[in-house]
Amino acid sequence: MTKPESIAAIKARLLDPISEEELLLLRSDARAGVQKLLVQYDKRMAKLAAQKAAFIERRQLEESLWPDYPLIAGIDEVGRGPLAGPVLTVAVILPHDFDLWQVNDSKQLSFKVKQELYRGIMAQAISVSIGIADAPRIDQENIYHATELAMGEAVAGLAEHPDYLLVDAMTVPTDIPQEKLIKGDARSISIASASIVAKVIRDQLMINYDQQYPGYDLANNMGYGTAKHLAGLAEFGVTPIHRRSFSPVKDAL
Repeated sequence: MTKPESIAAIKARLLDPISEEELLLLRSDARAGVQKLLVQYDKRMAKLAAQKAAFIERRQLEESLWPDYPLIAGIDEVGRGPLAGPVLTVAVILPHDFDLWQVNDSKQLSFKVKQELYRGIMAQAISVSIGIADAPRIDQENIYHATELAMGEAVAGLAEHPDYLLVDAMTVPTDIPQEKLIKGDARSISIASASIVAKVIRDQLMINYDQQYPGYDLANNMGYGTAKHLAGLAEFGVTPIHRRSFSPVKDAL
């Protein structure tokens, strides 16, 4: 009599694509451990299917524009609210066969998933460019205008000239045709990709700043005005990366 396949072997097999015939055989296996694995597998497949459906919906805007505008750049920013660190803007041009199903608003993704998607976006993108508005520029220009200028620099830095821009809730100072989208990172795969790249790069920058300016908990608060950050301001004062035009920082001068 043939010995049944072990639960551990089935678990490993279910991590890879599996045929319907194999699934039917497993579903006829009466062992509780196998049935538990199949429940987990079905949930994982349902989640993946939902991600794919949402991805297809979010790429509809690009698909409607691509016939007339083959090179579409998505633009987003991160860091407008913090007391310290720059606003970082990113422009991303994606190929028409871009297939990272999990790409979504970066705020809905875990740290690990953002890191994985960042690598995938950088590998697949036609072009990626960043723009930076540091604290002195923010203080000089005001936060909104400094962000606009940084977005313009991100667009200007693209290796390929875009035919059209999709921008998250802002207007880029350029003659390139563009569309301003509220909550654009949930409506466009190009903006969502820019959001992920911007978040990963800025987070790493703030982690680096935490080494340079200890005492403000920058690696955890990313420059936002948390209790630990405000305590650091009160104890250690204002650093060169703090935005002096923002009230809590201005009060610590």
